[in-house]
Amino acid sequence: MPQIIKAIEIARSKGLKIPIIYNTNGYENVETLKLLEGYIDVYLPDFKYANNELGEKFSNVKKYFDITTKALKEMYRQVGNPYLDENKMIKKGLIIRHLILPNNIENSKQVLKYIKENYNDSIFISIMAQYFPAYKAKETAQINRKL
Repeated sequence: MPQIIKAIEIARSKGLKIPIIYNTNGYENVETLKLLEGYIDVYLPDFKYANNELGEKFSNVKKYFDITTKALKEMYRQVGNPYLDENKMIKKGLIIRHLILPNNIENSKQVLKYIKENYNDSIFISIMAQYFPAYKAKETAQINRKL
């Protein structure tokens, strides 16, 4: 993280004026995110699973939901509601991406429900339907096909 911060500082000192967008899988350490406060204008995290079990099953990570939702809250705390300029370009805010998985519509419903209950209409959501099975997903019956 120190290298990213230093790079942003150098770029800004040389006249960089565009928003800094942090594209992430969403499974982030809150303490690491706190280091980025003031450096990131737009957070673009993924929010894949509505529970810890799916995170462990499909991404082999512990406490996916718990860690990701804490990270999302920190991101939102830092950048707040989306702000668009006169050309409708985002300058600040949170855009949560959610990839719909085959045979997991209930998961998508629960992710969207969580977002609505916790952020209401104060963020942007990008719902993606371009899933395709890769690597070990090809061997997993529940997700081994496109939508």
